[in-house]
Amino acid sequence: MARRETALKYFREQKDSIRARAESGIEQYRKRDAEIKIVSEDPLPDDVTVTAEQKTHEFRFGANLFMLDEFETEEKNALYREKFPEVFNLATVPFYWSDLEPEEGHPRFSKDSPRVYRRPAPDLCVEYCRERGIEPKCHCLNYDSFLPPWLENATVDEHKRKLEKRFREIAERYARDIPSFEVTNETLQRGKSAFFYEPDFLEWSWRLADRYFPANRLVINDYNVWFPETYNNRHAYYMQIERLMQNGIRHIDSVGMQFHSFFPLSSEPAMAAARYNPETLLKLMDTYAPLGLAEQVTEMTVPAYSGSEEDEEIQADLIEGLYTTFFSHPSMEAVIYWNLADGYAYRAVPGDMTAGENVYYGGLLRFDLSEKPAFRRLKKLIREDWHTTAEVKVSNGKASFRGFCGDYEIRVRSGETEFVTKFTLSKRGNNTLTVHLPGGASQDRNRTRAAE
Repeated sequence: MARRETALKYFREQKDSIRARAESGIEQYRKRDAEIKIVSEDPLPDDVTVTAEQKTHEFRFGANLFMLDEFETEEKNALYREKFPEVFNLATVPFYWSDLEPEEGHPRFSKDSPRVYRRPAPDLCVEYCRERGIEPKCHCLNYDSFLPPWLENATVDEHKRKLEKRFREIAERYARDIPSFEVTNETLQRGKSAFFYEPDFLEWSWRLADRYFPANRLVINDYNVWFPETYNNRHAYYMQIERLMQNGIRHIDSVGMQFHSFFPLSSEPAMAAARYNPETLLKLMDTYAPLGLAEQVTEMTVPAYSGSEEDEEIQADLIEGLYTTFFSHPSMEAVIYWNLADGYAYRAVPGDMTAGENVYYGGLLRFDLSEKPAFRRLKKLIREDWHTTAEVKVSNGKASFRGFCGDYEIRVRSGETEFVTKFTLSKRGNNTLTVHLPGGASQDRNRTRAAE
């Protein structure tokens, strides 16, 4: 059987029912009604119109930023900087302890720090995000698999003291600039430290995060979640989160769920029933919803398995189906793809497609950073299909439109006169904007000003 038939089997079989639920969910959970009130000292002319142009999404579409200025040529570095914001409004920034502080007491925060491959300095990442209007996200505060060598034989008390120093230093430098922090990651697997096996590893880490990051969004993260046997409240990850909440940890904002499809091509027909099946994906999101927390797909890789035209098109079809399914669920707040480009993945020499995670061809760009169909498809979804541009006429001093939640530029026009302002349409806001037009606006038609 052809790969297209097996990989896309469940999306095709459920096409009509899933489309109906996805369209309904996107309309209900990703859009809101906006009302623009126009106030003027003078009677409003009959030709006043309001144009709303969406600039970015409230929903977070992200990728890791691990290759920022890490390529072998300046041409690739520049192209990566341009391609990233074409699709993404969130970037995962590497805070792996082993690479951020390979020498104790000398963290690599600043831009001029010694280089470590796939680990650009946080200052560089935050600066880039600020320039491009991208939200940075920390990965991760306490990830026991990436301990610096100087900590691996530490006692539990010593580990805690040094971990608190790390939290404090990161908070002092980045809490104002980075809205969200992953606190713990992959605690369902084996750890390296003695502290990892202590009963209070999770609770201690989360209480420490609450102390140093009280105003930030805090995320828990783990993998091996998207399998049918985990779709119940007795799965270890669900019970781990539930235990944290029962033990008084209230500052958990989002449940992170990794979605790396790292399995051989020969396993795809069987794996598709769990990972490329809209019904099962929705069931898992529904399972975690009663916790009352937001959900994130924190690390996503969809393999193409090769650079062939057919395999790249199948990857694009899968990504379109997966993103549509995730975007339609009320609990989901972010989907973060992992590696933007092929050939630069974990545990592999750049360009060696036979080793490490490179073998999956899981990027959205090719090794030369040319666009794969998956990149173009995702860009079309975010920038066109899930994008709002509305032009409405003002009636009785009001104009209304329904649009995707996010930041907008609002233009109020009358003849040649134009007033421009910003507006945020949000799931949590009242979504009403009042624009005050100054006196004489109906007579003076040669001005462009900002609304109050």
